[in-house]
Amino acid sequence: GKAGFVLANGSMSSNQSGEGEIRKGIIEADLLDCMVSLPGQLFYSTPIPVCIWFLAKNKKHKRARDCSGETLFIDARSLGSPLDRTHFTLAEADVAKIAKTYQAWCGEKSAGAYRNVPGFCQSTPLEKIREHGYVLTPGRYVGAPDIESESEEPFQQRLESLVEKYQEQRRVSLALDRKVSAALKEIGFNV
Repeated sequence: GKAGFVLANGSMSSNQSGEGEIRKGIIEADLLDCMVSLPGQLFYSTPIPVCIWFLAKNKKHKRARDCSGETLFIDARSLGSPLDRTHFTLAEADVAKIAKTYQAWCGEKSAGAYRNVPGFCQSTPLEKIREHGYVLTPGRYVGAPDIESESEEPFQQRLESLVEKYQEQRRVSLALDRKVSAALKEIGFNV
């Protein structure tokens, strides 16, 4: 029941050099436990996003739940924050969110109940991965996040409110434009 992981950056969808057949073999042998897409610029060796592949020979060994025939996809590219101009970092809370999601999926009671979260995580059956030609890009399976309305206002009311806000911002913009033009005129530029 040993599990391992591999960091990869180009073999999730490519079919060059037999990569598609390798992915197919891994999936059909039910070895892929979890894939986690990470944000770009986390590693000094590459600026592109990498993906962690969690492999397991036995998806039911020492687990609270039998995960055979399923793979957990986690798209964590939206997590993290800039460390400097060229690097990103994952905070402990980000790492904990990913770990807790995986633990909940495995059935660990201390992690709480697992649920699919659009745009973040999706438990995917082998059949769906087959349908997608063994492409293993997590974003393909987790989909887009649910966009929650900022308010419960009816659409018409919200639209009227937005139009009002737009008109006010336009008035402010025009007033600023007149002030800038007047200031430029004072120093000899006719705008």
